[in-house]
Amino acid sequence: MTTREMIDGFSDTLLCDERILSVSERELLANLLQRVRTNPRSEDVVANISQVVGEVVAERAYGILGDSIAKRLLHPAFSSSRSGENAPVVHAGSPPVATPPGPDPNRGPQPPSPSPPAISTSGISRSMGGPQPPSPSPPAPSPHGIQPLSQSPLTVSQGTIVKSMGGPQPPSPSPPAPSPHGVREARATEPTLQTLAMEQLSAVAAMESPQLMPAECVLLDEFLAPAELNALLQDTLQREMEFQVSEVVSPGVAGGSVDYETRRSRVLLSVAKHQQVVLDRLQACLPRVLAKLRHDAFPVSRVECQVTASNHGDFFRWHTDNGQEEIASREITFVYFFHREPKEFRGGELRIYDSRWEKGTYVPTANYRAIVPEQNQAVLFWSSLAHEITPVECPGGAFADSRFTLNGWFHR
Repeated sequence: MTTREMIDGFSDTLLCDERILSVSERELLANLLQRVRTNPRSEDVVANISQVVGEVVAERAYGILGDSIAKRLLHPAFSSSRSGENAPVVHAGSPPVATPPGPDPNRGPQPPSPSPPAISTSGISRSMGGPQPPSPSPPAPSPHGIQPLSQSPLTVSQGTIVKSMGGPQPPSPSPPAPSPHGVREARATEPTLQTLAMEQLSAVAAMESPQLMPAECVLLDEFLAPAELNALLQDTLQREMEFQVSEVVSPGVAGGSVDYETRRSRVLLSVAKHQQVVLDRLQACLPRVLAKLRHDAFPVSRVECQVTASNHGDFFRWHTDNGQEEIASREITFVYFFHREPKEFRGGELRIYDSRWEKGTYVPTANYRAIVPEQNQAVLFWSSLAHEITPVECPGGAFADSRFTLNGWFHR
């Protein structure tokens, strides 16, 4: 038997002994580890859990082993060993417990990117009066704001490219670096698994809401065949009278309302067969997209979508797509661009911001990635990222000349 097999066998023995770990403790640890392992940045938390469990189990095992040895020493059968007759052999000890590397004391949390100038007080602010003219469109981004489109059907856009207007602001102060011995010292007096669970659940929550999310997205070029694209466009143009005024939080979602200060566009909520082609293809691509975005795979409970028509002066100020309870299950946002050619509008950029966690939601930093609407292109990104649609310029005002998107969300 190898050393590893011996240790694994000994671990099984300890797990089955309720004096070492009770049933409730085993269930608690199993649930905690399953939750932690779904996060790609879970190595440090798993290491802390392993170390503390090893310490608690070793302490309890030593106590039980000592009690057992004491009882054996007092047993008559053991007393005869002093005379050398039929002396039993007593094996004592425990397997070594591997100590994972602790946190690096020289690597404290990094400060977030600078805060941006105010774009909107809230992505869901309500208007205080009638419709107002949209804010002027900001100057066009640097020609280097967009990387050249890859010829590959699946490309990932990462990092930050463009600075928002107004220049960077001072970063938020960096929190103090954690003590490299913080975990051990916190449990030096009474190491309990309940305390461990509470501390590690807090760590999991922090991992699930990282302080800074980079503006990453996946671009899918030439998404539909020409015939499919033309069918989608013609169906959309024929259904002009079915479009309705956009709402905030979302059309058809409880709590939504029209707010011309935050969002201005028209939407079509009923999905026909031509829109379904896009949805089916997006869902087929989803596993590869999640891998590119470093997002855990998840069961899709439903897909929410709409066709949005943006004409002259239409916009959508910065917001996140899952910041309210009614829509918290949105995981991945998708936007498919299509329009009549030649293109009769300008603007309408999708700007995805590096986003900072602040007071229970994500807010934009000064850095963003600008996606200029390109015919037959799909964009997918985390629904938690702050993003906006810049004002559209379409002087003719014809519905057929609008910036069209089929956009929506994959729900967990």
